[in-house]
Amino acid sequence: MKLDKIPQLKHTNSDNFFLLAGPCAIEGEEMALRIAEKVVEITSKLEIPYVFKGSFKKANRSRIDSFTGIGDEKALKILRKVSETFQIPTITDIHEISDAKLAAEYVDILQIPAFLVRQTDLVVAAAETGKVVNLKKGQFMSPESMRHAVTKVTDCNNEQVMVTDRGTMFGYQDMIVDFRGIPTMREFAPTVLDVTHSLQQPNQSSGVTGGRPEMIETIARAGVVNKVDGLFIETHFDPANAKSDGANMLDIKHLEKLLSNLVAIRKTVNKL
Repeated sequence: MKLDKIPQLKHTNSDNFFLLAGPCAIEGEEMALRIAEKVVEITSKLEIPYVFKGSFKKANRSRIDSFTGIGDEKALKILRKVSETFQIPTITDIHEISDAKLAAEYVDILQIPAFLVRQTDLVVAAAETGKVVNLKKGQFMSPESMRHAVTKVTDCNNEQVMVTDRGTMFGYQDMIVDFRGIPTMREFAPTVLDVTHSLQQPNQSSGVTGGRPEMIETIARAGVVNKVDGLFIETHFDPANAKSDGANMLDIKHLEKLLSNLVAIRKTVNKL
């Protein structure tokens, strides 16, 4: 299965991985454009196909006083501006059926959050827009069960679907990645590894998610060795002050070195 609607992703399952990267949430126009510009610079140099990621709203917060967004259409217009400015595709999460049609007017890929991937009406609404759909594997689901989520999209006459592993719950406050799931899910659709969310430590007593960003390269390397099609990495110029998921985001100053190492590993793996 190929993601033909996104030219940057047509190479899926070939030599290099593609990258979905950006801030967890759109905090403002200046920050979004600044992050996109930096990632475009890096990925262009390394010849990595790139999709800008940013949530136009965060509906799955632990606490009611957590940041949820700057306004739906305001954030979506920023995503459109990023796309038009740098000529790159964009991806954002949707949480409600009505979000699908709204977001589809502004972005190229609709992402179904992991907690919602079993919500049939939401998946169908995304599929029926005709946009590429990214299904994030539920932390509570096996890789094998993602076949059914993919089928919900393809049964809507939309073959443009990919799946993303973002780890599996381990106890109450940790995530693990079972790398056996990558070849399993690649049988159903192009498969992405969400590196940064896989390192979350959710449900902290403070109501603020923790994380282990020092392990980002470890997880990313393992994904690339196991021939994942794409990587998902949330990044920010100032993770400590990011309004969402700062504890597990990659400081953007480390991105070029990380991606350079990963490209070198993929080239080596391709020779085996």
